[in-house]
Amino acid sequence: MELNTKGRYAVTAMADIAKFGDDGAVPLSAVAERQQISLAYLEQIFLLLRRADLVVSERGRSGGYRLVRSPDRISVAEVMLAVEERTRMTRCMDEGVGCLGEERCLTHGLWAALGAHIAGFLSEVTLRDVIDGECVTKLTVGTLTSQREGVPS
Repeated sequence: MELNTKGRYAVTAMADIAKFGDDGAVPLSAVAERQQISLAYLEQIFLLLRRADLVVSERGRSGGYRLVRSPDRISVAEVMLAVEERTRMTRCMDEGVGCLGEERCLTHGLWAALGAHIAGFLSEVTLRDVIDGECVTKLTVGTLTSQREGVPS
């Protein structure tokens, strides 16, 4: 799976606002500087985030963006969906078109299951988990056991 910059930057910027937004709105210029992301690109991303009702903008000298809900109530999956980031792991389309013309490839089920696992994980991880460094607690027990033993899950 390859995430494009839009999804990664959206999550990073939303985590920045979650971390630094306790005192009100956070200017995008501050987010851009702290996270080393182009301000123009952030403006495009935040247009999508605002349309998805994840942030609101405030005008004026102390203007910027703030989260609509608390960071523990916004999942990473919501942020990625808002900027149209997909987690599909296979080149197959789910509606009729196969990997190999009309047929599914041999590994389609594997990649589809992995994509579903990733999507489930991202729906469990909140912005609070990201800024607190607690994402690993959202992994399943089997995944944690396999990682400790050096076995891929």
